[in-house]
Amino acid sequence: QVQLTESGGGLVQVGGSLRLSCAASGRAFSSHGMAWFRQAPGKEREIVAAATPSGESTYYSDFAKGRFTISRDNAKNTVKLQMNSLQPEDTAVYYCAARKRDKVDYDYWGQGTQVTVSS
Repeated sequence: QVQLTESGGGLVQVGGSLRLSCAASGRAFSSHGMAWFRQAPGKEREIVAAATPSGESTYYSDFAKGRFTISRDNAKNTVKLQMNSLQPEDTAVYYCAARKRDKVDYDYWGQGTQVTVSS
């Protein structure tokens, strides 16, 4: 079992930055792939970025490339999402998620943190 708690959301102006954090408790954090998802009102949840258990490999959705950076610290059981050049369309609830290294689906989810970008 992995418990995930996000923090760092808030209100930011267009072009601003936010850094989201996800703290994980439980066993074997370093054996889990980690990801950030988001869900905007009226839209389906979509993946933002992901990192392998070691953190050596990462994945970004097209809208996140060049603006967002995912990083993890296995010694501190944390994963972060640095978001720069934020736009109104980035407004959403952002979720941290974890999956065991041999799984396809993400089994563990945080409660989400709201990010609002105002123009």
